[in-house]
Amino acid sequence: MMPKFVLLWTDATTWALILCVLAYAVVVSRSPNLKASWRKVFREAPALCSSLILGVCLLITATDSVHYRNALPHVSGMQPGVVAYDSVTRSGLDWLLSGLVDSREDTYSRPLDYLSYRRDTVSINGQLQRVSPRLKHGGAHLSDPDHQWAVDITSRVGTGLALGLLLAAACAGALFAVLARARRAGFLETAASVWRNEGDIPWRAGLWTLVAIATLSGVTLSLMGAYHVFGTDTTGNDVLYQSLKCIRTAFVIGSLSTIATLPLAVVLGIMAGYFRGWVDEAIQYFYTVLSSVPNILLIAACVLMMQVFLDKHPDLFETGVERSDVKLALLCAVLGLTGWPSLCRLLRAETMKLRELDYVQAANAFGVGSSRIMVRHIFPNVAHLMLIVTVLDFSSLILYEAVLSYVGVGVDPSMNSFGGMLNLARKEMSLDPVVWWSFCAAFGFMVTVVLAVNLFADGVRDAFDPRARAFRPRLPISRKAVAAAQEA
Repeated sequence: MMPKFVLLWTDATTWALILCVLAYAVVVSRSPNLKASWRKVFREAPALCSSLILGVCLLITATDSVHYRNALPHVSGMQPGVVAYDSVTRSGLDWLLSGLVDSREDTYSRPLDYLSYRRDTVSINGQLQRVSPRLKHGGAHLSDPDHQWAVDITSRVGTGLALGLLLAAACAGALFAVLARARRAGFLETAASVWRNEGDIPWRAGLWTLVAIATLSGVTLSLMGAYHVFGTDTTGNDVLYQSLKCIRTAFVIGSLSTIATLPLAVVLGIMAGYFRGWVDEAIQYFYTVLSSVPNILLIAACVLMMQVFLDKHPDLFETGVERSDVKLALLCAVLGLTGWPSLCRLLRAETMKLRELDYVQAANAFGVGSSRIMVRHIFPNVAHLMLIVTVLDFSSLILYEAVLSYVGVGVDPSMNSFGGMLNLARKEMSLDPVVWWSFCAAFGFMVTVVLAVNLFADGVRDAFDPRARAFRPRLPISRKAVAAAQEA
């Protein structure tokens, strides 16, 4: 039977944002000015490399944003034609990682281990001894793990490296073919040019990043079918699976919360800077009062009120996933509605400068309405500030969610998040011996995502901010390629 697809609130908004990004990419491809600006972004090697990492994270987010419920088998007593569905809501990522979902152990286990972290008391030759039992899934294929484990790990790592390098070589070949066609040069000549790091775009740095991503992915895929790559937590769930699920939560928090700040910030900021007078004073008073309240207390109060409402109306949701998703969407709205004053101040100052320019004064002298001037002349000239602030705030909101979940007022405990993993790892770090792998996995994934966002944000700021530093000159394309292009 076909499963029942479930459209969550965050699923709809995530796919809408992806479609908006694709539509914006089409607009950029047709606009020479925007194309030149984004080309400046990718002229920086850190921005290009981080965009590849963010692309992988976006792919994981999109896969994890398709939810469904499996149909239950027909049993006696059910009415004909009636289909019952499972109460557990799964995603596309759950389907891809079904092996990790089903490989649940009893309790903790170390990364790539075949023994449980917990020791049981068993009787051996009439004597009670404390031994670590074998895991149900991790290394279960080994008949003699003491002698086979190291050889098996080595062979799987080698296979994963080979597959990853093969995938990277295929991607590099496709890139060389595209560049050779664009430059009207030979394939080998283009490959040599990329290796010498010639041209505007640092393709060599991007290829090394692609090789790193492909090899890590290949090794992980090769190992996770037989072992727990990052170990298991206290309930026996795979830590790698939880870390990958946290990526969607981080991207939803960062993107939706940032988008939620734009309506109030843009409208009030432009109005305050354009009209000035009592309108400016009223808006300034409003966001000054809001900024005087500590954000963490305001957000905590709003989250607790939402929690009370959700607890009193459990009949509004069919499954627990729908309930936790609504709480996540409301948390994004709260973060957005409390984080707009900084962007509003920036847009107000920029609008006060733009309204004194000649073309705005001329439009005002010809009797053009204020709303038309703000939409046609002011808004397009502050759009670059919105883009810069949006990208810069993305990483800070991810860290904000981690802090809120760490103190217990963030996302629902049933939803995977970096803050929730760190909160659970806080107790594990106090055990003896220390259970370190959950903390290291959550911390490593979160730092990777936040660092990639920050590096990409730096590139966007340098490209779109008129006061940004000058770009470093890069080596030109080889003379042969230029000559071939001129002859054509």
